[in-house]
Amino acid sequence: MTVDSATSTAPRQGFRIDFHIWGPVVALLALIALGAFLNSNFLSYGNVTNVLARSAFIGIIAVGMTFVITSGGLDLSVGSMAAFIAGVMIMIMNGLVPSMGVGWGVILVGMLVAIVVGFAAGLVNGLLITQARIEAFIVTLGTMGIFRSLITWLANGGTLSLDYGVREVYRPVYYDGLLGVAWPIIVFAAVAILGEIIMRKTPFGRHCAAIGSNEQVALYSAVHVNRVRLMTYILLGILVGIATIMYVPRLGSASSSTGVLWELEAIAAVIIGGTVLKGGFGRVWGTVVGVLILSLIGNILNLANLVSPYLNGAIQGVIIILAVVLQRQKKMER
Repeated sequence: MTVDSATSTAPRQGFRIDFHIWGPVVALLALIALGAFLNSNFLSYGNVTNVLARSAFIGIIAVGMTFVITSGGLDLSVGSMAAFIAGVMIMIMNGLVPSMGVGWGVILVGMLVAIVVGFAAGLVNGLLITQARIEAFIVTLGTMGIFRSLITWLANGGTLSLDYGVREVYRPVYYDGLLGVAWPIIVFAAVAILGEIIMRKTPFGRHCAAIGSNEQVALYSAVHVNRVRLMTYILLGILVGIATIMYVPRLGSASSSTGVLWELEAIAAVIIGGTVLKGGFGRVWGTVVGVLILSLIGNILNLANLVSPYLNGAIQGVIIILAVVLQRQKKMER
């Protein structure tokens, strides 16, 4: 056989899109086109800013969830954790008003409290999983109930409201921004960029993927498995605290209904973005795309009145199942 004939009979490799990588981006672009087609106000500055600002809370949490899931873990408590952190923040800030007055001093203390409580909550989850050797699903299912019950108890079954004066000072943290971009969007972007750098360029990110892929091999490779896994839950707890800091000035209150289904949205965004549910591979930029997809789906449903907004949770659940099915099919093809 001549070289020419061999070349002519060889299979030609044409241009092919890897939907495992670029599928979420294609879906996001398709949603943008659909939204613009269904409603002329979809791409308006006000609507785009509103969608991005509302998605920032879930986005910040989802970045932390990406590290947890990549390392083979799971956290079902983030929504309840956010509600508990918000309640503690509000109670402490209200309690400091008589002695410190209304101003940024009280708000800065509240922000610090949110970070500390988030750190402590993540630490508790991580220690129970790594040291007590309890399954992550069981631990975070339990703490989800604990945090939700605690905020209900703190609010006495009602709502904890931030002092009106403090809320007026705190309000710009959500409603104002820099160069026309709201602060929640800026914080989300900063967290996402740092998260992507950590995941791709640092030993911590590589160790998360190694642990999620094969814990025993990672252990034999001198990776401190328990330490890294503990750090992922602590990181997630801190990011829940940061998300809560941005959320509290929006409504100025906390109750047992605060943060409901946030864990579902965060996990859905991570899986839609291409992170493997069983661990071993994660990408923060994909999670950001997943967050935007979920936000746009909800926004399009509200603007077009196609489906009741009360069904958003059901739609997100279907999306999670479909994303996992597609991941499994991709794995079988390999």
